[in-house]
Amino acid sequence: MGRLAVNGGKQLYGDISISGAKNSALPLLAAGLMTAGGTGLTLSNVPDLADTRLMICLLKQLGMTVQQDAGTIAISGATTNTDAPYDLVSQMRASILVMGPLLARYGEARVSLPGGCAIGSRPVDLHIRAMQNLGAVVELADGYVQARTPDGLKGSKIIFPFVSVGATENAMMAACLATGTTQLINAAQEPEIIDLAACLSAMGGKISGAGTDVIIIEGVSALGSARHAVVADRVEAGSYAIAVAITGGELCLKQMVPAHLESLFGVMRQAGINIESRTDEVRVSSTGHYRGIDVETQPYPGFPTDLQAQFMAMMCLADGHSKISETIFENRFMHVPELVRMGADIQVEGRTALVKGKQSLLPAPVRATDLRASVSLVLAALATEGESVISDIDHLDRGYAALDAKLGACGAVLQRLD
Repeated sequence: MGRLAVNGGKQLYGDISISGAKNSALPLLAAGLMTAGGTGLTLSNVPDLADTRLMICLLKQLGMTVQQDAGTIAISGATTNTDAPYDLVSQMRASILVMGPLLARYGEARVSLPGGCAIGSRPVDLHIRAMQNLGAVVELADGYVQARTPDGLKGSKIIFPFVSVGATENAMMAACLATGTTQLINAAQEPEIIDLAACLSAMGGKISGAGTDVIIIEGVSALGSARHAVVADRVEAGSYAIAVAITGGELCLKQMVPAHLESLFGVMRQAGINIESRTDEVRVSSTGHYRGIDVETQPYPGFPTDLQAQFMAMMCLADGHSKISETIFENRFMHVPELVRMGADIQVEGRTALVKGKQSLLPAPVRATDLRASVSLVLAALATEGESVISDIDHLDRGYAALDAKLGACGAVLQRLD
């Protein structure tokens, strides 16, 4: 468990290139299990993260041939087994995404129940129900999801009781090789869903409606070779936009899709932050003074739950009060006690946090509890005079590629300890 020392009080100036999206790269890597023959699936702009490295290890464990050249990953071959073991899957919840591809191509899968950030209940039952709707026989035994398709996967209508990005992705991949037509009702609409659909289509899949709440997949007999670039990480871009809002200064966020962050940029503009959007970049400037704004997390295109902790850190230093409501995960305020250690004034009532802005926070030793909480503490520390030390930053490395180097190049003072 490493530590990060942050000497705050420095304004940020410069350019930051946004990496490929973690939440897109993980299902795209899993989709590599479905490529048959040829050169396989080649993904570019893959971020170098603990989670992507873990998914690559899992693909190799399953028998796939994986070649790496910087941010380009080539996946080919065929699996030698369909067992995703506990020691890998327990480290990352997104590992459940191999279930759909394995069932679709090989007719069986044995996947350990997943682990990952402790930010509340994220049950795999929606994934299991989707596979059952497609004709899979699924059992839970010894901490594993064991599934098989004795008669192959059959197209079906799958109605999700609530929006789930992961379950939508798993169902999309499995349905690509099912016989007949599959309809996904109340599907997730995130940009990462559109990115996965584009990749699967390039491999020969027939998908329409991605980006809406109804996705239709016409099953095909096989998926072939393709090349695909991972979409830019909107959460990383949003985190850096919030960073300069808190510290003051000006950053140009490059190689991103501004439209993917309209929900964030809208409330930041209301708060008084200057944001100029261009084709593939955004310029954010701030005096470090802004108003408190209320937000409520919602599925895309609403305000992202993955930016809630970062936005709360920003509101801790706002002029006035703000109310932040979390509707996606029931336990995603784990960063609150750590922000309070830094002097923040936050009261939690159920799934709502009431934040009273202050002129400054205090440096303190704090602990990261999950991925997005970890970066919220970095952002708060950047605006705090003095040195704060953030422990357990392995969470940070799961979702942010070279964060200390990127911020350091723009004037922040950060140092890895241990």
